[in-house]
Amino acid sequence: MGALTWYLDTSVVIALLKPEALSDRADGFISEHPTGVILSDFAAAEFASAVARWVRSREINMSEGHIALESFDSWVARSAQRVEIGPADVAAASALLRRLDLPLRKPDAIHIAIAQRLRATLVTFDRQMAASARAIGAAVAEP
Repeated sequence: MGALTWYLDTSVVIALLKPEALSDRADGFISEHPTGVILSDFAAAEFASAVARWVRSREINMSEGHIALESFDSWVARSAQRVEIGPADVAAASALLRRLDLPLRKPDAIHIAIAQRLRATLVTFDRQMAASARAIGAAVAEP
């Protein structure tokens, strides 16, 4: 990877694929950075979890859930490079969590660890995660 790669966390992916308050900002970021977009299998699993939660809470119906997942798969195939999470990412996330001075949740630490491994800029709407990533010297973009 390199300096011109953008690792999207799940907050950005959701805003890209489900109309919400942050969707215009997410769309604008992708329009300005049409290449070098990276998405992990961990973010994909988080997106699937969000869709399942929307269906269970009846925010969307089952058919809409399947359409959301198909839209996600189609978007990833044409617009992002998919990367796998590995044991080193989990170990790096664990080290971040063990610092105790960073207000991180496990999923956020994993996203930061993956972005750092790839030497990519972490793209997120999560201000707390962004602040923690900056505190350890990671590159961050908040659309």
